[in-house]
Amino acid sequence: MPVSCGSSCGRNAFMRRPKTGDTLCKECFFLAFETEIHNTIQQEQLFRPGEKVAIAASGGKDSTVLAHVMNLLNKRYNYGLDLVLLSIDEGITGYRDDSLKTVAQNRDDYGMPLRVLSYQELYGWTMDRIMAEIGRSNNCTFCGVFRRQALDRGARLMEVDCVATGHNADDIAETVIMNILRGDTARLRRCCDIKTGSKEADTIPRVKPLKYSYEKEIVMYAHFKKLVYFSTECVFAPNAYRGHARAFLKDLEKVRPSAIMDIIHAGEQLQIKGTVKKPIRGVCGRCGFVSSQQPCKACVLLEGLNRGLPKLGIGKKSKGERMVALQEQQLREKAHLVKNDF
Repeated sequence: MPVSCGSSCGRNAFMRRPKTGDTLCKECFFLAFETEIHNTIQQEQLFRPGEKVAIAASGGKDSTVLAHVMNLLNKRYNYGLDLVLLSIDEGITGYRDDSLKTVAQNRDDYGMPLRVLSYQELYGWTMDRIMAEIGRSNNCTFCGVFRRQALDRGARLMEVDCVATGHNADDIAETVIMNILRGDTARLRRCCDIKTGSKEADTIPRVKPLKYSYEKEIVMYAHFKKLVYFSTECVFAPNAYRGHARAFLKDLEKVRPSAIMDIIHAGEQLQIKGTVKKPIRGVCGRCGFVSSQQPCKACVLLEGLNRGLPKLGIGKKSKGERMVALQEQQLREKAHLVKNDF
């Protein structure tokens, strides 16, 4: 027997929401999903009228739904925002080149200006070349660090007031788990913030409008709205450390559906002891972008690649310093031998 929609609209339900367990019809699900994001934006005061907002667009389900919903809410509630799309091309053959076609479709569908920046353009390297140097281990470290800084670079070039990313509830819960397992207290508290950076700190803020949206519901919304998105997983992703946290979270969610929100709320309430040394976020002396170390991680990784020491920025700083010292000693010895030959 058909189940009636829980919102008493008179229509039959077609789904049970993974997040709340409510039985809803398609139209009521759309409205509930969109309204929750609107409430998040309003309660957290993510935007101000007249701001220029860059949506970090990868062509995947999260950024596609974010672009669609932001465009919809901007018109429905008169936010007064100037929305643009910002994409990063990591240079992964068979993955990013195809997903950028989807981003171009989003640009045409929503009438938003699009800017694409590539690793090749910014760093002189592509992920395919980095992969050839570093191998399948630690490649996600390079991609993640370079991508985060590339978004900052793109935001500055586009002169936007903030960047909206498609991080959803599952992503944030996974990050909490990863930081706990790594004992990373600095990132553990910060990863739950819905807004990071500020103009006062001379950094372009980033916001997460989908912070409380379940991944399953994002997929359902995209599917039933018939949104065009790229669903192929990155060819390097199977080796990512995040995959283990994701598998653990999925198993946990089967037993306790509220586990995702429970982990996020726990992360939000965490208090770090005053005796724990916390890194101070500042600006890198080399590139001028936000960093909690000198030089920043992106500059260290790039230096390693250019020196022929791709593992320079992997692991402890002291290990990297020893690698540089050894290389410089070898160069001096080689130069001394060449001098003696003459």
